[in-house]
Amino acid sequence: MLFNSLHFLIFYPVVTLAYFLSPTLRFRNILLLIASYYFYMQYKPEYGLLMLLSTMIDYFASLGMHRTSRKGVKRLWLAFSLMGNLGMLFFFKYFNFFNTNVARVLSFFNVAYQPLSIDVLLPIGISFYTFQTLSYTIDVYRGDMQPERDFFDFALYVSFFPQLVAGPIERSTNLLHQLKIHHSFDTDRVASGLRLMVYGFFKKVVIADRLAVIVDTVYNNPTQYSGVAYFIATFAFAFQIYCDFSGYSDIAIGSARIMGINLMKNFERPYFSKSVTEFWRRWHISLSSWFRDYLYIPLGGSKKGYFRTLLNLLVIFTVSGLWHGASWTFVIWGVLNGLAIVIERILGIGKRARESEGAGGKKPWTLRFLKGLVNIIPMVMTFAFICFTWVFFRARTVSEALYMLPRFLVGLDTFDLSKFLGTRVILGLDYWEFFTVIGVVLLLVFLEMVQAVVKPSKVLARMPSPVRLAVYALSLSLVIWLAWTETQTFIYFAF
Repeated sequence: MLFNSLHFLIFYPVVTLAYFLSPTLRFRNILLLIASYYFYMQYKPEYGLLMLLSTMIDYFASLGMHRTSRKGVKRLWLAFSLMGNLGMLFFFKYFNFFNTNVARVLSFFNVAYQPLSIDVLLPIGISFYTFQTLSYTIDVYRGDMQPERDFFDFALYVSFFPQLVAGPIERSTNLLHQLKIHHSFDTDRVASGLRLMVYGFFKKVVIADRLAVIVDTVYNNPTQYSGVAYFIATFAFAFQIYCDFSGYSDIAIGSARIMGINLMKNFERPYFSKSVTEFWRRWHISLSSWFRDYLYIPLGGSKKGYFRTLLNLLVIFTVSGLWHGASWTFVIWGVLNGLAIVIERILGIGKRARESEGAGGKKPWTLRFLKGLVNIIPMVMTFAFICFTWVFFRARTVSEALYMLPRFLVGLDTFDLSKFLGTRVILGLDYWEFFTVIGVVLLLVFLEMVQAVVKPSKVLARMPSPVRLAVYALSLSLVIWLAWTETQTFIYFAF
């Protein structure tokens, strides 16, 4: 079920109303579990069985680890969880990619091999709930938490519908205990959640879905364009993927907050980063922190020498690229980000940025604003590099990405702006829609600049109730009025 669908706009209020009217916590959780499976199985009913299998593997593996004091047996239970979950992930997401590349390697050595191709659809959100359940079993193995004995509560932790298919990737230490609390209806919390949901819908249906038209027009037909069109489409994709993914996270966090459940923040104004290292502390925070805690640190982190640290950083970003998709475009994207962070670590850029952020405590908003102006140059350089890597992320193949890169500068010296804007359709959008999307992107940048200085919730709290309600009504009306008419799925559903 899509957040940006009429189905969800009916489903969510009904589930939330039933949730608050439920007499007992047990009844509430069973209701949420049924609703979550219904939500997920709208994509394809069989997907629910796969998620249930993953849930059962980790439920019994965690209990098995808890019931023994023998390290070897615990490791066997952990291996059972890892092989079960990663095995399903590999089969559905990576088998064809792996098999095709094995065939290419063997053909290089003149070894005949006919790769077997399995025609199966990638289950929606499998990478997200697989990592979520793995973090649970690893935490139990480490002794960081006790296993959950109630199967239904654990199944709800795995399937909780707001963040099920595109995150945030929640930790059991944060979410599970919240599912055991009887949350009462709170008007302030509901207002906060609704504000976040409206902002998420603004990002998705007003900005991201419009930008998708520009991006698809150019990136799906790269040989028909060059120069300025490439620049516009790449900048459009940078904001499309941000608004699409962070918009989903905002809707997920807001809808859960209304029910009294706090999910972790997944984005923190990433395009205002002054380095690639900082960007990855602000972008897809739940995944970045997952790789830090469950891959980077187990590999040795920064405690096994300088060169091992650099290698570990490169490894986790290469794996991160592969996590996003079974394609060399994603692997190259991950490697490029990893290399950038390795270079910044060598130059000490990320460290200086952290020290600068933490120095001097809380500063007046005027000083923070002036400091932001000074940081424009590193922000622009970081944004330019991130856009460069997005070319590989969005391109359909590596060859198309390599075809486009040298042609970004083609025709810039002869570009005629008046001719470009003098047509009724500009890169797939009509004249009005093209300038509308430019306006809403600029509005988004302005809103995020304001968020760096003051929290909008604090400003709204100081307003009289009639004014505050008028702001809410105006914001919702703006989203409905400007919403793109063609419903599009979320980009990260494919991962």
